[in-house]
Amino acid sequence: MNVPLLDLKAQYATIANEVEPELLRIARTQMCILGADVESLEKNLADYLKVKHAIAVSSGSDAILMALMVLGIGPGDEVILPTFSFFATAGCVARLFAKPVFVDSEPNSFNINPDLIEAKITNKTKAIMPVHLFGQSADMDSITKIAQKYNIPVIEDAAQALGTQYKDGRFVGGIGEIGCYSFYPSKNLGAFGDGGLIATNDDELATKLKQMRNHGMNPKYYHKFIGGNFRLDAIQAVVLNIKLKYLDSWHKGRQKNANLYREFFEKYNLLDKVIVPQEIYQNSGQPNHHIYNQFTIQVSQRNELRDFLSKNSIGCDIYYPVPFHRQECFNYLNCRDDDYPIANKLADTVLSLPVYPELSSEQIEFVVQTIKEFYDKN
Repeated sequence: MNVPLLDLKAQYATIANEVEPELLRIARTQMCILGADVESLEKNLADYLKVKHAIAVSSGSDAILMALMVLGIGPGDEVILPTFSFFATAGCVARLFAKPVFVDSEPNSFNINPDLIEAKITNKTKAIMPVHLFGQSADMDSITKIAQKYNIPVIEDAAQALGTQYKDGRFVGGIGEIGCYSFYPSKNLGAFGDGGLIATNDDELATKLKQMRNHGMNPKYYHKFIGGNFRLDAIQAVVLNIKLKYLDSWHKGRQKNANLYREFFEKYNLLDKVIVPQEIYQNSGQPNHHIYNQFTIQVSQRNELRDFLSKNSIGCDIYYPVPFHRQECFNYLNCRDDDYPIANKLADTVLSLPVYPELSSEQIEFVVQTIKEFYDKN
């Protein structure tokens, strides 16, 4: 049996009859950049996320970069963020010659540990950037309380969490001053290429962000500040508009598959070998407290298990093997490795398994059976 980590062709087969006429329409009209289709997407996403403004941009990384730029963050400033995340979280800070300040993870959610944030705040701290990792919210009550105490804006990296609800029902990305999302094809809401989104409830920030994505230009050829080419193209907009209609059902499919994994791990007596993802806000009453952009387990002999699964035609991946404080490009920060014990452990033990909605229960059981076979041999 073949079980890919992600099968985008299976998803496309369900929507091809809707998508292809729209792609042909864009080809014939040649309205390729921004325009009515992008505006429609922005309205639909603002309604979905229950925010005042949704600004479609060129990628999730550019969304983070723009959020930092619009807040005026630059050389000498500091931004507090988790050490365990995708590189863009820290890389965008460094690109602006600001200093990323790393915080260790919580052991259960993998998200930033809010108990460690306050000790990192200095008079140079200009933002706190929690990441809602793998589709589950960070502890926004604690983070927001700290941010308000010191009057520091919060930028939410929700690249993996479009549609995730916090315990009070709010959608992540709409809780802090700015929320950033990615439409990379592997995301729950994925485009046909790169794309991203910025959410905010601040009218002034929204106006400036829309101008910033087009080189800071308004009116044409007049530039009050320096922006960039951060525009979303119309092809991505029409694809995302179609996919958005199915997003909640795809979330449910991923949640169903996550529960099937739990059932099969219990059935095959593997819960002493495999730590399954914990749903921190599962009793909150919110249907999308975890949307499973990844289903990430913790195991011993992780690298050997990964190789064994791959040999048995099962897709899997490690998100993320090297925390920021261990990355060569951040050696200049002189981080102490011992300050990040949880992230270090996660880097050695996490493994993400296929969880996309189109998986069959037979495929999921095969994955679990193969994991059992590995540990029975070892």
